[in-house]
Amino acid sequence: MKQVGNNSEAFSLKTRLKRLKRDSNRWSVFTLAIVFFLALPIIFIGVELFSGPGETWSHIVTYLLPDYIWNSLYLVFFCSILVLLLGVSSAWFVSRFDFLFRKQMEWLLILPLAIPSYIVGYAYAGIFDYGGSMDLIFRQLNLDFIRIDIMNRAGLAFVLSISLFPYVYVSARAFFLNQANNLLEASKMLGIGERKTFFKLMLPLARPAIVAGLVLVLMEVLNDYGAAKYYGVNTFTTGIFRSWFSLEEPQTAVYLSALLVIIIFALILFEKWQVRKVKFTSSKTNSTQIQRKKPRKAIKWLIFSVVLLPIILGFIFPVAQLIYWAVLTASTVFDAKFIILSLQSFGIAITSAVITVFFALLLIYFSKWSALRSIRNIARIGVLGYAIPGAVIAIGIMIPTLALDKWLIKMLGNLGIDSGLIINGTLIALFYAYAVRFLAVAYNPIDSTALKVDNSIPDSSKVLGVGNLRTFFKIEFPLIKTGVFSAVILVFIDVMKELPLTLILKPYHIDTLAVKAFEYASDEMVMEASIPSLFIIFTAMIPVIFLNKLLIKK
Repeated sequence: MKQVGNNSEAFSLKTRLKRLKRDSNRWSVFTLAIVFFLALPIIFIGVELFSGPGETWSHIVTYLLPDYIWNSLYLVFFCSILVLLLGVSSAWFVSRFDFLFRKQMEWLLILPLAIPSYIVGYAYAGIFDYGGSMDLIFRQLNLDFIRIDIMNRAGLAFVLSISLFPYVYVSARAFFLNQANNLLEASKMLGIGERKTFFKLMLPLARPAIVAGLVLVLMEVLNDYGAAKYYGVNTFTTGIFRSWFSLEEPQTAVYLSALLVIIIFALILFEKWQVRKVKFTSSKTNSTQIQRKKPRKAIKWLIFSVVLLPIILGFIFPVAQLIYWAVLTASTVFDAKFIILSLQSFGIAITSAVITVFFALLLIYFSKWSALRSIRNIARIGVLGYAIPGAVIAIGIMIPTLALDKWLIKMLGNLGIDSGLIINGTLIALFYAYAVRFLAVAYNPIDSTALKVDNSIPDSSKVLGVGNLRTFFKIEFPLIKTGVFSAVILVFIDVMKELPLTLILKPYHIDTLAVKAFEYASDEMVMEASIPSLFIIFTAMIPVIFLNKLLIKK
């Protein structure tokens, strides 16, 4: 019996190998090569762990690591509570009720996403600072004895929450708009009240969508560097920067990065687990729009106030503060050098966006042209970079590029050619890092658009003897160009806002608007940081409004 079992296993393995050899083609090889190329930074982080920690690791574990863990958990806990309160309540009210300026508030609630959290942090530090807006108001009311200290851990949690709650709002609102109507009608027929319907029916059913948005929030919280550094709160990301630049110990930075990656993937696994645990679903399609209720006048004003609050806190207050500072500092900041800096920043962002979208197209279509079914699943490994904090990706790229540069310098030196760093500290490494970090931002809109293209169209072209590449350029690309254009815009904005990755990998002679705003704030010139911050905000508002239009179409 044992011999028969062994023969059966050997036959099964032989059959699988034959199928693998039969179905493999050049597109399979190209897909695997691209995935490996994009996964290299994380692979190198894992490899470096075997070289051991730096000399200060025991000191960090004893004195600093508990602080990193506690502060990170504190931010995760309180940000979760605040973003759920702001995001879910706003999503339900604009979806379910009709009130004053509801249509305008639907897209205004997404606008805080256009402001990077570190810029919101600078603005609120100025608002509550001595001589700031709140200080002046208290003086006018003879309440100058009141002092609100926001430059602490609680203040940072508040700043991150009002910056990031739209992730939960967008997810929850999409669910309520697409799924709520049939459920509400059934609940109404059973005589169940509005409050009980929301807490007992709608909220549990919306949980997967809400948790998906919450996980994105928490990944951004753990990735934050600018606001945490400015507010003096020690987190994993600030610890990584301190280990790399202040202590000059890459190995210690790698160990901290590995711990942060474990936390991030634990969040992702938690999201997947809780989605699988849900046993009940609602209809995927809903032909009728949700019927909004018209509440009594008093309730209508209460809802209006609740929905307006996050808009004021997350967008109006910080932007108003920045505009005030910009008026005061325009003569000293806005000059020819700033225009060059802006053009340079836009150039880096658009180039990165094009490169990232190019890699996304390669992954999507190479895996599609492969006959192996497993290749498409493997291709999705390439999009995991979005779940990894920018500082971790930067370190994962800096280590191998430094080693490669040393080897190249040695080889060129043997040929009598004197050269400096070729990859590390250049735009090549920076563009590569952006592609790894933001591939998912480009991949998802293109993939969703490509899935809507009927397979019979490219298949007919292939039957006529036209190759894959020609079919793509002649037939498929014109059909998916909307998704490609959307991907370029979204990656462009993410690159404009990215700070930790850019700070580590940017060439010395090149700056971006995000880096310039951070440098001003770090040098206690927060007012001067307003103009580069406003440039980032108003540029980012374009895809935010575009995102709202996509939601409305759904």
